[in-house]
Formats: sequence, C-alpha cells, structure tokens
Amino acid sequence: MKPPRLIAIGRLKPGPEAALFAQYNARLRPPFAVTELAEAQGSPAEARRREGAALLAALPEAAYAVALDLGGAAPGSEALAALAARWEATGRPLCFLIGGAEGLDPAVLARADHRLSLGPLTWPHFLVRGLLAEQWYRVQAIRAGHPYHRAWRPRRD
Repeated sequence: MKPPRLIAIGRLKPGPEAALFAQYNARLRPPFAVTELAEAQGSPAEARRREGAALLAALPEAAYAVALDLGGAAPGSEALAALAARWEATGRPLCFLIGGAEGLDPAVLARADHRLSLGPLTWPHFLVRGLLAEQWYRVQAIRAGHPYHRAWRPRRD
C-alpha cells in the first residue's frame, strides 16, 4: 500500500507540534509521506492564493484530495475509518491538504474530493498535523480491531 501523503503549508520546526506529529506518524503503517511548502507573504487573500497554488502544484493529478477545512464534515472516529476504506478503495493516491494560517484558497477547496474538519474549534495549522496523524493511527487501529480506540466510551452524537 502506498503511504498517504500529507501536503502542508509551513515547515514544522522542532518543538511540541513536531514531536506530536513524529510520535503518531512513527506508529502509522505506512507513515505519512510529508511535503512541506513555504508560507506565502502578502495580504491574507494573496497569501492564501499563493499557498493554494503551491498546494495544487504539489498535488498529483490523479490524487484523492482531502482538504482539512473547518467548514468540512466532522465525522466521528468510526465514521472516519469507514471513509478511509472508501477513499483507499478508489485506488487513487490519498493526499491530505493542510493550509497555512490564512486557511485554504477556494481553488483548493474546489479541487478537493472531500473536506474534512477536526471539529468546530479552530486549530493552529502546525498542530493539525499531529491531530491528523493521531486520528489516522486511530483509523488504522479501528480497522485492525486493535484496542487503542475505545468504542465503549460515551459519545455526544
């Protein structure tokens, strides 16, 4: 199986965000292949446009693109595991797109095959990498029947 690809704006520097991502990415089988793109300068709209163009340029043409976006669907972990199975069944390379501090350009959202939210809270874009890696590890655990995910815990559905 080809590793899923994480294409993100910004270069992660050593620190707690990088450590969190590294911890969970090391558990993934296979781990995320990471492509980091430079943060753009300019007005918020211009930075978003430039970063969007860079994300789209880095995205393989046939990729199944999942944009991490506050306005996207926010499934529970079991539902995300079901989505992951459907995405992988397409046979297309799976790529997750994380924008910069200004968010994702409308062109990126238009290209995305799926918009995924990690909930209604706004997360710093560097922290999103670690949150996504943990959830992807949880997805793998759910699909493998591993006890990491405790399905018995009460949920707020």
